[in-house]
Amino acid sequence: MPQSLLASRLLALLDLTSLGEDDSPIRIRALCASACTPYGQPAAVCVYPEHVTSAREALAGTPIKIASVVNFPEGGDDPQRVHRETRRAVAAGADEIDMVLAWRALRAGDTARAKAGVEACRQACGTGITLKLILETGELASPALIRDASAIGLDAGVDFLKTSTGKVPVNATLPAATLMLDAIAERGGQCGLKVAGGIRTLGEAQQYLALVDAKLGSAWAAPMRFRIGASALFDAIVAELGH
Repeated sequence: MPQSLLASRLLALLDLTSLGEDDSPIRIRALCASACTPYGQPAAVCVYPEHVTSAREALAGTPIKIASVVNFPEGGDDPQRVHRETRRAVAAGADEIDMVLAWRALRAGDTARAKAGVEACRQACGTGITLKLILETGELASPALIRDASAIGLDAGVDFLKTSTGKVPVNATLPAATLMLDAIAERGGQCGLKVAGGIRTLGEAQQYLALVDAKLGSAWAAPMRFRIGASALFDAIVAELGH
C-alpha cells in the first residue's frame, strides 16, 4: 500500500490522545484545532475528564468524537468510583469512555471484583456511549490472563477491547493484540479493538492493520471497530499527507 494511502486510512482510525498531567485548556484547544486537518479527521480526541468541555467546545460542528478516561491510569477496584467518574465524564459531554480494568484484582484471582467495575461503567454509560475497556495487557502479561480479561469485557458488552493505558512499561504488543482479536472473532467480531501505547510510526501502525486484516478481513478495520490511540503517530500521518 502506498504510504499516502496508508496514512489516510490510519487518520480515520486514530484516537488523537493527550493525557498529560500538565494538560491545560489552552493545550487541549490547540490539540483539537490540529485535529481538523485538510486531509481528513481522526475518529476521536481522547482527553482527561476535566478537559471534555474544552474539547467539545473546540470541536463543535465536527464529526470528531470526544473520548475520556475513567479509573485511569491505576485501574482501581472500586466499582462505585468507576460509576461516579463515568457519570461525570458523560455529563460533561464525552461520547466515548475508555475505562481501565481492575487488572490487579484479576491478576490476584478476584475475577468478580474486576467484573464489577466493568458492569458499573457499562451501567453508567447508558445507551449511545461507546465503552472501551483497557485491559493493561503488559501488566497482565500472561496469555491466559489476557484471554480472561477479554472475556470479562465481551461478557459485559463493551464496544472495544483496548490494550493499554500507555502509562506502563509494556503497552501495545502484537501478541497481545492477536489474543484479543482471537477472542473477538470467537464471539462473532462485533466488539472492536483499540491498540494504544508506543505506536509512533506508520510502519508500526501498519503491522496492526495487517494483523486485523488477516484475522477479520480488510473491511472490518473501520472506525466503529478498530482504533489506534496515539499522538506521535498523528504527526507522522500529517507529515506524510502533507508531502
